Amino acid sequence: MDPQNMQNMRSPMARAIGLGSAKEGVGAWWAERVSAVALLPLTLWFAASIIAHTGSDYATLVVWLRTPLAAILMTLLLIALFYHTALGLQVVIEDYVHSATKFAAVIAARLGCCALATAGVVAILRIALSG
Repeated sequence: MDPQNMQNMRSPMARAIGLGSAKEGVGAWWAERVSAVALLPLTLWFAASIIAHTGSDYATLVVWLRTPLAAILMTLLLIALFYHTALGLQVVIEDYVHSATKFAAVIAARLGCCALATAGVVAILRIALSG
């Protein structure tokens, strides 16, 4: 189909303002998929670790979290988890909030996820680097 026919198939409003497909969102879609794939092994590791430490006391869990592998994987889990959460919340807000508060809601969701991820990473670092 030639470009002239494509132009005729668009709505009058789309022709007037020159809008076509969104030409964005593919990057966010891929980021969601990549973060989901990263979360699979990290979540399995976390679940297996928690099951393995069932019945352990606080001191044992702290010793475990001080190991480099546990601290690194826990940090990666938190970063991937809250990044994926921020992307998902943004999609939900963009799809279902139809008011002027949409932009503020997206910013609040991102800042909230960033704050929670930062708090988690700081907690891991404090545990891993103490003692």
